[in-house]
Amino acid sequence: MSGRSDRGDSRLNVARYQVDRLAREAGEPDDRAEPETDAGAPTMEQRAQYVEMQIQQAIRRGDFDDLPGAGKPIENLGQISDPDWWIRRKIEREQITGLGPPALTLRTENAELDARLDGLHSEQAVRDALEDFNRRVIHARRQLQGGPPVVTPPRDVDAEVRSWHARRTARYEALRVEREREEAEFAAMTRKERRRARRARG
Repeated sequence: MSGRSDRGDSRLNVARYQVDRLAREAGEPDDRAEPETDAGAPTMEQRAQYVEMQIQQAIRRGDFDDLPGAGKPIENLGQISDPDWWIRRKIEREQITGLGPPALTLRTENAELDARLDGLHSEQAVRDALEDFNRRVIHARRQLQGGPPVVTPPRDVDAEVRSWHARRTARYEALRVEREREEAEFAAMTRKERRRARRARG
């Protein structure tokens, strides 16, 4: 019985050896191999030194020269921290309208409201625009739509109408002065210069 057992064990060992050899040739991991260790792997300090060395070499090569914003102060540095700055910046950069939380869209609209009002041609249209703006600000400040808090204040309609009239009068006065200056210059020209000026105006 022991002879048969020895022969069975030897055949089993031979089979195991052949399987292991084939596995090694195929590049498969050996389950019986010792587990890998971190011996020889770089430490965190060595990795940091390598990264610093690569940065210094890139600086010497000039890889960081002529980057956008080089030599310019950082925008909005020292201003109050705005957690939604990246959304506001994207909206401003890409001139996106009507998108984003009310806190941001109303803030953008408030900054551009005077220019929008100046494009209107009647006091009633200005009042309607201001009342619509105030209605949306009050609605958003109740936080019915969620999102960041709305800090945009409503506008005083009567005060804004007076400002609109003042800006309108100032524009008309500036146009009148410019027209009078052009007329005086035209009157002082010779006939030949006048013909040349008319041709230039087109």
